[in-house]
Amino acid sequence: MAAKNNTEVIIDGKVYTLSGYESQEYLQKVATYINDKIAEFKMLDEYKRIPSDMRSTLLALNIADDYFKAKNQVEKLEQDLEVKDREIYDLKHELISNQIRMESDAKSLKELEKENKELLLNKTRLEATLEDALLGKVDKLEKPEKTEKPEEKKTDHTEEKKEEKPSGKKA
Repeated sequence: MAAKNNTEVIIDGKVYTLSGYESQEYLQKVATYINDKIAEFKMLDEYKRIPSDMRSTLLALNIADDYFKAKNQVEKLEQDLEVKDREIYDLKHELISNQIRMESDAKSLKELEKENKELLLNKTRLEATLEDALLGKVDKLEKPEKTEKPEEKKTDHTEEKKEEKPSGKKA
């Protein structure tokens, strides 16, 4: 347990000794707060006309009012903090969910890219096979035509020559 602190403070021009477990700085702040409140009231003309026991009551009422306003503000801030904490909690879960989905999508993408690569290789093989098959048929078709065409040309030339000779005799 912390030791009790005895601190001398001045409140409304009088010296008081305050004892408490709080620090000396804290006790001085309390005294300063009370002095500020008293100074606020002393600036009012009505305060000077009020009897001293009523002044103390008025001061106590104002300090209590400040306390409850501060307490309400703290409660509101705590509620806001709870809302923010829930939002952060929800956002963290959403982030984790998105990360899991992103990892799953990345895995799916890799699988699809692999499948696409395999399909492209298969397509290339099939195109090459088809090309070989078609070129093979074209080569087979072209070879017989090449052997037949020169023979036809020879026969055509001989027929032309035969036709020219008879026409030359008539002329």
